[in-house]
Amino acid sequence: MSSPKPAVLALEDGSVFHGRAFGAAATVAGECVFNTSMTGYQEILTDPSYCGQIVTMTAVQIGNYGVNDADTEATAPKCTGFVVRELSPVVSNWRSKLALGDYLAQHGIPGISEIDTRALTKKLRVDGAMKCCLSTLPISDADAIARAKNWRDMAGADYVKDVSCKTPFVWRADDPANHNTPYFPVGTTMNHAGAPAKKFRVAAFDFGAKHSIYRKLVNHGFEVQVFPATATGEQVREHKPDAVFLSNGPGDPAALPYIHQTVTNLIPDFPIFGICLGHQMLTHALGGTTFKLKFGHRGGNQPVKNLETGKVSITAQNHGFATDPKSLEQTGAKVTEINLNDNTVEGLRHTKLPIFSVQYHPEAAPGPNDADPLFVDFYKMVEARKAGKV
Repeated sequence: MSSPKPAVLALEDGSVFHGRAFGAAATVAGECVFNTSMTGYQEILTDPSYCGQIVTMTAVQIGNYGVNDADTEATAPKCTGFVVRELSPVVSNWRSKLALGDYLAQHGIPGISEIDTRALTKKLRVDGAMKCCLSTLPISDADAIARAKNWRDMAGADYVKDVSCKTPFVWRADDPANHNTPYFPVGTTMNHAGAPAKKFRVAAFDFGAKHSIYRKLVNHGFEVQVFPATATGEQVREHKPDAVFLSNGPGDPAALPYIHQTVTNLIPDFPIFGICLGHQMLTHALGGTTFKLKFGHRGGNQPVKNLETGKVSITAQNHGFATDPKSLEQTGAKVTEINLNDNTVEGLRHTKLPIFSVQYHPEAAPGPNDADPLFVDFYKMVEARKAGKV
């Protein structure tokens, strides 16, 4: 057995962590963030919202159930690098097709293990998310620190163009990737295929959407026409959708004026549901603003309170920016949900138009299913609009 190769993780403040290399032999730079999910590392790796970021898992051991073909949220991993305390030496699961290290190597992504992830996470919580460099190649600490400092900042960067689809396409309900168990509103009439008998056509903007989002939309009664982030309002209207969906995605929401303009153009004519970056796009389209969080919300255990119902849900989240609540005061939108850890905005709803959004990921994957009924709410909203009730 070959001896483990060294790896280094350097932060822009000069902190250096030495560990063992796994995955690809490479040197990369990005924003160092942490995720508190206990499971779901494959979904996290393939979530396009992590583009440009080097992800630290706070769970101690990662990789024990390997990687399979069903749980990917994109065709390939989208994060820049991966940091774990311990890479499991054993892979044991009947669904596993590949070991985690081999999977990352296959896609050119480096990883580092055997570092103090608790110390790293505490540093990021106290000092905030930082630029960093991860290398599994021979490199000096000074060089790694310099590469971290020289990496472009996440604020002001457009990463959506790197992960969005290039041309429109239809997400097929019978796609082999659509493996999730369907959930439907109580009393919904089903057809022979197991989907709601009445379907609505939704124009889903791909800002870096996870596959589970499309699966959920299909399972809740929508025909999903996917559009690239650069699509215009006129291009969307050509397909005569019944509603518009705004997906998650990476980067700074303020750095995407072309999307703000398109969403503003669509607001008067369609019911709209936005999540994560889509929520932030609605914020800007309505005239609000966003700001960068100190270290963001990433994990499947974020408590959110609905201010209208008093209900508390545990949600899956992955974002580093948030809506400024004061900026919504003159927009016609109201804050509907807040994060119970820091009181940041987690949801908004327009007071007159059929428009709502949430900052978290209602499709989860990984995470709890507390927010799954939001897809039911979207369906009912579109149904009411078609009936002339809203």
